[in-house]
This record gives sequence, structure tokens and C-alpha cells, in this order.
Amino acid sequence: MSNNNLKSLLFEYQQKRDRALNDCLKRKYELYEKYPDIEDIDKNIASLSIQAIQTSLITSTNNTDKNKKEIEELKLEKQDLLKKYRISNKFFLPKFECSKCEDTGYIKTASGNVLCSCIKQKLYNLAYNNSNIFDLENQNFDNFRLDLYSDKVDVEKYSLDISPRENITSIKETCQDFINNFDSSSQNNLLFSGHTGLGKTFLSTCIANELIKKGKNVLYQTAPIMLDKIIDYKFGKSNDNIVDSIYSVDLLIIDDLGTETKNNLKVTELFNIINTRLLNQNNKITKTIISTNLSLQELYDTYDERIVSRILGYYNACYFYGEDIRREMKRLVTS
Repeated sequence: MSNNNLKSLLFEYQQKRDRALNDCLKRKYELYEKYPDIEDIDKNIASLSIQAIQTSLITSTNNTDKNKKEIEELKLEKQDLLKKYRISNKFFLPKFECSKCEDTGYIKTASGNVLCSCIKQKLYNLAYNNSNIFDLENQNFDNFRLDLYSDKVDVEKYSLDISPRENITSIKETCQDFINNFDSSSQNNLLFSGHTGLGKTFLSTCIANELIKKGKNVLYQTAPIMLDKIIDYKFGKSNDNIVDSIYSVDLLIIDDLGTETKNNLKVTELFNIINTRLLNQNNKITKTIISTNLSLQELYDTYDERIVSRILGYYNACYFYGEDIRREMKRLVTS
């Protein structure tokens, strides 16, 4: 991922943090104008706190204890006033967009500062996820319409004795279970199989949205672009090292598997991705969603047994069927 993207984001974060701090200060002064008794208490607390520090440097602990007691009494008095005026303690806190890093982009750990998941996700979005079909803003469970799927059973057409709507409802429940148990090592990955226009990419994005809310990082790539990027990097045609991100990101979404041009090199890279992410390296849970227009039989015919055996062994297969919901949506709009 580009250092320029990181520098640009850190600058945006600093501006965001400054706005939050300035807004907080503005709210506090507006409150002081309305309730000067609260301002008086805050000033006295600040003055006594400075005195306590100075006293601790030059005199006995008795005087320091006296200052601390007076400060605690003032704080209790302030709490009484806040209750009286029905003001929350949170009123005095800055409203940061990310509560974990407080809009700095970094989180302090025992081993040093590390990038917060919020800025890591923005980096993934800038570098890899900017795609018209990966629409995080609009593709979510609230906008997922089950009514676009037929409620009629057609065994002759689909060779299944449940309707497309019953089937997609079951798949949606599988997706919710995947989200709820994401951090469990026993939770399988997901394989979405079926023709185009049936909601595979949409549901993948719904899952991505929910996991990002939980602080997970998501990387989306179509199989052709992903494999081409890896090959180009390994042969020195690109400086974009996507490999580390693909191996380590919390959720990897591989869309359009089967549409890439096939050769032994790409098959090997695909196996390495699937296998490495199953190993949970460094005790890190990583999950993968693979979306394909190929049937299970076509997967067997297209890829070697090592890849298919891992997919069948460690992925819950969800088969999408029915009429193209995009055509159905257009029909409803124009009717």
C-alpha cells in the first residue's frame, strides 16, 4: 500500500481530530455562558490541581492530601450540578470518529504504536477496494430485498424443492452466523456459487459492512485482478506488494473466481492464498469468501484437487439460484 496514501490519511486524521477537540472546547465555553457556576468549579479544580503539584515538590504530604480532598469535594459538587441541569458527563468529551485511536490513526500497544483498524481499512479501500461493484455505502443488509426472489418452487427448473426466496433466506442466515462467529476457529469460510445477478457480490459486501463495524479489516479483489497483481509484483513489474495484505487481512473477498486466465503459476498462487489463510498464522483468525459463477463440478474440472479439497473441507457452500434480481429490480422500477 502506498506511503503517499498513508501520509494523506494521517493529515486528514489530524484535521479530523483538531475539529473534534475544537468543537468540544466550543461546547464547553457555551455551557459556561449558560451555567457560570460550573465554570467556577472547573476553574477552582484547575487551580487546586496546579497547587497540588507545586506543593508535592516543596512540602509535606499533609498539604498535598488537603488539596486532593478539596478537589474531590469540588468534583462531587460539579456532579450534583450536572445532574441538576441534566447534563451528561460525556458532554465534556471530544466526539472522535474512532473511539479506539481517538482519530490519531494509531493505537498504543506493549510493543509500540500500531495502525488502528479504521485507518488500515481506509488504506485497503484506497489501494484495492475502489470498485463499482464493491459499494460499501449502499450494499448492506438493510437494502437487501428478499422480495426480489421468487417464492415459487420449480423443481424442474432448479432441481431443488425449495423456492429461490427460501434458499436466499437460508443463505442470509448463514451469512449472519458467519459474522456472529467470525472469531471462532471452528467457523468455516464461505463459498458463494451461482449465476450472475443473484446477489453474491451484494451479500459479500453486506458481510464486509458488518465486520468493518466490528473493527475487522476487509480486502476485496476480483480473482483476475488479484492474481495479476501478485504475478506482476513477483516478476518485478509492479512495486505494489499485495501479497502480505492478502495473507493477513481479517476478511479476504475473492470475487469472480473462474474468470481469470488459467496457467500453472496462477493456480499455484491461488492455492497458496487459500492454504495460508487456513493456517491461522500467528494465532490470527483470517476468513475468506470466494464468489464464483462455477458449479462445484466445474470447480473440480477447472482447478486441481488440492484447491477444491480445501474449499470443500473448510468452506460452507451457498448455492444461489433464481432469476436475475437486477432485471427484476428494473422491471419493478419501470412498471
